[in-house]
Amino acid sequence: MLKTRIIAVFLLIIAVGIGYFTYYIGTFKLGLDLNGGTHLVYKADVSKISNSEIGVSMSALRDIIEKRVNIFGVGEPIVQVEQGGILGSAEAQEKLIVELPGVTDIDEAIKMIGQTPVLEFQTIDKKDSEALNTNKDLTDEQKAVEFNKLFKPTGITGRHLEKAILEFNNTTNEPSVSLNFNSEGRVLFAKVTKENVGNIVGIFLDGAPISLPTVREEIRDGKAVISGSFTVDEAKLLVRNLNYGALPVPISLISTQTVGASLGQSALNGGIKAGLFSLIVIAIFLIIWYRLPGFVAVVSLSVYTIIMLGLFKWIPVTLTAAGIAGFILSIGMAVDANILIFERMKEELRSGKNISDSMHEGFARAWNSIRDSNTSSIITGLILYYFGSTSVIKGFALVFLIGVIVSMFTAITASRVFLYAIAPRRTNRFTAFLISNGFTRLNINK
Repeated sequence: MLKTRIIAVFLLIIAVGIGYFTYYIGTFKLGLDLNGGTHLVYKADVSKISNSEIGVSMSALRDIIEKRVNIFGVGEPIVQVEQGGILGSAEAQEKLIVELPGVTDIDEAIKMIGQTPVLEFQTIDKKDSEALNTNKDLTDEQKAVEFNKLFKPTGITGRHLEKAILEFNNTTNEPSVSLNFNSEGRVLFAKVTKENVGNIVGIFLDGAPISLPTVREEIRDGKAVISGSFTVDEAKLLVRNLNYGALPVPISLISTQTVGASLGQSALNGGIKAGLFSLIVIAIFLIIWYRLPGFVAVVSLSVYTIIMLGLFKWIPVTLTAAGIAGFILSIGMAVDANILIFERMKEELRSGKNISDSMHEGFARAWNSIRDSNTSSIITGLILYYFGSTSVIKGFALVFLIGVIVSMFTAITASRVFLYAIAPRRTNRFTAFLISNGFTRLNINK
């Protein structure tokens, strides 16, 4: 009994320490709907990409934009891809969703995304180029337009780029930009240069040709050079932009939305009130109906809440309105486990066992039900998190998963330690009434 009470006190001290950490250290990371910010929706142009490459290209686009946004120090940005319509159909749309908490200036948000260039490599048959140049029926302007139409995509884009390096010509001291491709890009570039010896492989940035070199031989080392009438500052800017992420596909802005800080604060206050109200109502019910075990459950529920809030800061978890809803729902899961235990204890007391045996049997017999129900909840949460297509679903699933796992600890371990520490040793009608629940009539073996 003394050992159990020492452990109970130790658990309470740890809970108080976590509570102190949660209250005084750092702040919670709030999502767009609670903190205010900007919601941007872009449409990706995947018309020049085969269906098998769309998924890879959109994943690369997401990673690049996220890296770009992080450069500006935006706290907890959310960048995700979303598909609408039927894959391969004319109605299918690939979208990029960008949420920037705390950034309420739409122009600033658009600037963060819009400065990233689209890098492409395209080929043109040299014979077609020469035939166009010798065509006397076309003006120079018409030739320029027709010239650009002759180029065909090679499939090499910014997602194949590993890094860009600023270099200077040893003779002229003119700046140039050296491109190093990743392993996939190196193979593609070798194939393209091998098949186009004698032809032009143009380097296009945002649809405009910046270098039109003629391939003299197969290039196997995955290196290309962009040269031209660059100033040093222009070359540096190009290197910076390419290293921060050249987009694999063009994107166009189709929707903007700003969530004001006041609206976010209102949603946050509503979520906090809902959480506190639910805790108070549950605590009153537990104490009235389950008496001493109910009081222990309230203490365990407080420990559960403290641990959850501490994890939200330590992981950290970006809290959204959906996440708060998942947290409140997980409170019910935590209480449910305690109720299963207490009902099993009541059945053991009703059968004539003493308090000590009833508590041990109650926890032991309730474990299988708690394990199975929580396992099914965890599986559901994992499926929601893995297949969830929006941040709302993923935020809910993550908080719910954490809540279910923590509730198993507080219901099985914390509640048992606290109850063993304060449970009466003698079994009589009064002590059995304290341990039992509701209006059950018990047979007490004296």
